[in-house]
Amino acid sequence: MKLPMIIQGGMGVAISDWKLARTVSLQGQLGVVSGTGIALVMISRLMQGDIEGHVRRALSHFPFQEPVQCILDKYYVPEPISPQPPYKRPPMWTLNPPVELNELTIIANFVEVFLAKEGHQNAVGLNLLEKLQMPTMASLYGAMLAEVDFVIMGAGIPLQIPGILDQLADHKAVSYRIDTQGAAQEDDVRLHFDPQAIFPGVAEKTGRLPRPNFLPIISSVVLAKALIKRATGKIDGFVIESPTAGGHNAPPRGHLHLDEGGEPIYGKKDEVDLSKIKQLGLPFWMAGGYDSPEKLQHALDAGAIGIQVGTAFGYCVESAMDETLRSRIVQKVLNQETEVRTDPLVSPTGYPFKVVQLEGTMSDPEICRNRVRLCDVGLLRNPYKKANGKVGFRCSAEPVELYLAKGGEPEDTIGRGCLCNNLLATAGYAQHRKDGYIEQPILTAGDGLGAIGKYIKPGHHGYTVQDVLDYLTG
Repeated sequence: MKLPMIIQGGMGVAISDWKLARTVSLQGQLGVVSGTGIALVMISRLMQGDIEGHVRRALSHFPFQEPVQCILDKYYVPEPISPQPPYKRPPMWTLNPPVELNELTIIANFVEVFLAKEGHQNAVGLNLLEKLQMPTMASLYGAMLAEVDFVIMGAGIPLQIPGILDQLADHKAVSYRIDTQGAAQEDDVRLHFDPQAIFPGVAEKTGRLPRPNFLPIISSVVLAKALIKRATGKIDGFVIESPTAGGHNAPPRGHLHLDEGGEPIYGKKDEVDLSKIKQLGLPFWMAGGYDSPEKLQHALDAGAIGIQVGTAFGYCVESAMDETLRSRIVQKVLNQETEVRTDPLVSPTGYPFKVVQLEGTMSDPEICRNRVRLCDVGLLRNPYKKANGKVGFRCSAEPVELYLAKGGEPEDTIGRGCLCNNLLATAGYAQHRKDGYIEQPILTAGDGLGAIGKYIKPGHHGYTVQDVLDYLTG
């Protein structure tokens, strides 16, 4: 397979949806769909009526129609009502997930990749987060059933993924060692996944699945070497990401120091020696601020295959960001009023998270304070070992008293936000709670957000994928 020069960032939740990924792929670069929370996104689309019929068209191509019909019976609303009722939520993930949750996750990932690949032969990728371990195996399998070409994974050290991809290609049962707070090495807490138990006869019906290329997102040479040496299977390349990139960033190496504004301070230790990366002999792409022809050339000169670009695609007209939010940010860019803050606390993952400052969103301290803490999605919950030896789940963004009752530390709850609900709202799927509260959005972008004005032609108030690619490639 010809390797792409430009990889579109896999921005979740649903910002890099199938429409954006397909548009990028049609131009010969790598379009990437986000698998983060995609089951919730598919439910929301169905409850909104699936007006253009895209989801149902993709569902009709899934090799097993009985679970598809169950999903339609439960979630599809042919004539949505106003105001929007609360979106239905599937069960939260546990170490023993119900079959219907695995089915839903598999099918949702299949739908997203199928639609991104529909009508062309170019490559499409799937982006996942290592920190969100519970849905990972089902997400990978669903995307592989749709013949996804690349899997890109950040926010952690995904040592287990290459081997899981190898096994899933043959529909074999796999397991995933789950990071569990308070557990000892010998505890070996695992989630098990058997495709042929979920879909009997799938191996005979579909044959061997193509094994996608695997590209972990890393921020150091040490991590690159560790993955090559210790991963359970083949690493096909790397995305080298600097801390100027949007979304989750790797924490600074060494002891965490904050500046006067409360943002993490990155230094020389966080710079990657590209000559050492090149010596590893694997393809790599540069990410985080590589959004110009000059930076692209710099990456190529350093031995990279190309670059990954997120923010520029995240705010183009084809992205799935709520149109009003996107337009407001573009106007701020034109007025030179943008501000992006690296928040060390807001993400329950514990990783720094880039937050765009915008009135009326969760970046507003008052709006943040007025949200009653609630965990009804649970994708960022952390497994922990209870005193009785069993495994429980807690999230530092859930109600404080509940988190403390589960043995959590009070300091872990300070400044935490519900990224699950807030990012769904950013994509236009804000939950309307029964008590009348509407979940508010949170926006993320790289430090280069203020530079996206270079893609906007005079007299215009937006830009397209084509404008970004034309600029980057000269």
